[in-house]
Amino acid sequence: MSQTPAAEFRHRFVASPAGRTHLVESGEGPLVLLVHGFPESWYSWRHQLTALAAAGYRAVAVDVRGYGRSSRPAAVEAYRMLDLVADAVAVVHGLGESDAVVVGHDWGANIAATSALLRPDVFRAVGMLSVPYAPPGGPRPSEVFAAMGGDEEFYVSYFQRPGRAEAEIEPDVRGWLAGLYAALSADTMPAPGAPDPHFVGRGGRMRDRFPAGRLPAWLGERDLDVFAGEFERTGLSGALARYRNMDRDWEDLADHAGAPVTQPSLFVGGGLDASTTWMGEAIAAFPTTLPGLVGSHILEGCGHWVQQERPAEVNRLLVEWLDALPG
Repeated sequence: MSQTPAAEFRHRFVASPAGRTHLVESGEGPLVLLVHGFPESWYSWRHQLTALAAAGYRAVAVDVRGYGRSSRPAAVEAYRMLDLVADAVAVVHGLGESDAVVVGHDWGANIAATSALLRPDVFRAVGMLSVPYAPPGGPRPSEVFAAMGGDEEFYVSYFQRPGRAEAEIEPDVRGWLAGLYAALSADTMPAPGAPDPHFVGRGGRMRDRFPAGRLPAWLGERDLDVFAGEFERTGLSGALARYRNMDRDWEDLADHAGAPVTQPSLFVGGGLDASTTWMGEAIAAFPTTLPGLVGSHILEGCGHWVQQERPAEVNRLLVEWLDALPG
């Protein structure tokens, strides 16, 4: 498959409820909207932008509000899921399109799935990487996370108080990102039985459990420079605000408790990713929660950053799925 040079990536802005959304696009054809997770940016889709363009698609990777060159509202509550869905719809319409396929990774998978749930008129199919679909509902998220870990604190709870995680990360953004990326990558993650980097020891920091001294194979020094450079410029508060709205999302989406996503869907997860293993019940429930599921794939020996750790496999799965979609 031919590759589209990075020089052919087109940067632009579209108006959105956030203010404006920065995006990078490549190729022509049916629109495929790519939504990143934490702590990343449009750049996490660099391999997919080239592959999807070569396959005949208009691939568009956004900076989610609070990240990169997109607008960063000051209020924490401006990052609730309903606002992120509205941004996604605005991007589709701002590009002159009436519908799109939406694909997300990590938090982007939640944004993609909720966009498909709430706006089936706009999003005709949905792909989720790393984080499987779990319908709205259930117990209040903050109570669930607070009960995890015993004497240790789950990272989502650690992220809740504004300023706390920022104080750990922002003095050394590059080092912190390198450690987190390594902690959740197949070739550099802590050995089985080592302290889990998803939890924080009493009085400690997340980075205390990150591997040090070696980058994962998928992450070059230049790649790390791109990710770190954006967060050094913007800070982390916009990105972390997503975690600080989980209870608001739970309230906002209460009327959709248990609702399935019925459009054609795809899931790709890493066999060594905690998101896949912890959410095994959500994957098992796909026949009910994703009745339009076309394929569910676990990449053995892969960590959390699936589209960067295994770009060739993910690109193949995406293109095969997209090519088979109706219309």
